Amino acid sequence: MKTPIFIAGPCVIESMDVLETVAQELVRLRQTLGVDIIFKSSFDKANRTSIRSFRGPGLEKGLQMLADIKEKYGLRLLTDIHESYQAEAAGKVVDVLQIPAFLCRQTDLLVAAAKTGEIVNIKKAQFLSGLDMEFPVQKVRESGNDQVWLTERGNIYGYNNLVVDFRNIPDMQRFTDTVIMDCTHSVQRPGAAGGKTGGNREFVPAMALAAKAFGDNGYFFEIHPDPDHALSDGPNMLPLGDFEQVVKELLR
Repeated sequence: MKTPIFIAGPCVIESMDVLETVAQELVRLRQTLGVDIIFKSSFDKANRTSIRSFRGPGLEKGLQMLADIKEKYGLRLLTDIHESYQAEAAGKVVDVLQIPAFLCRQTDLLVAAAKTGEIVNIKKAQFLSGLDMEFPVQKVRESGNDQVWLTERGNIYGYNNLVVDFRNIPDMQRFTDTVIMDCTHSVQRPGAAGGKTGGNREFVPAMALAAKAFGDNGYFFEIHPDPDHALSDGPNMLPLGDFEQVVKELLR
């Protein structure tokens, strides 16, 4: 069985100190466990609940910070893009361009990402089924890029809640060889924390193990040295110190 892909890092770029702390741990785990780990962080979170929410350092500064991490630690990188004009610049720095779930049907965004030639990881929208993701994949491929991944992250279940239908994993594997489970966003409580998104991080390891049972190809975790004081997505992020044990469980 092929070793799964692990994508991990803080939700948003807060500081070089946080980026380096996480990168050092990922390099250690890559060496000791022999796993493929891609470093993830966002230069801008354009979809925060409130206009007062922290969004990140922005495109230019954020990409430079990510480039510095790549040069120093030799990690592959993943970051989100929210608008078409961001694709070219981000594609020069990162190895995987991620399309946020709410934007997975935005044709211009998908085409721009495809034209970079980098891997395009499309998150399944909270309002779509796994089978619906045939068409976003088609948009990328017909734009000349066969490197397409899909990511499961749960579906809207009433107000302020998500539920995961794990059948989406094999359904999406009809369209791509790589389907990732987003183990941390799937435990979100969108908008449920008074102008912020809440979450239940205690369920993250179980989400990962359930996805393994359904045959996923990789795992996405947002991790942070101090999630309770993180500037974005703290309630559903995994503490950095807990990450190694989760990875070991998944590798058994």
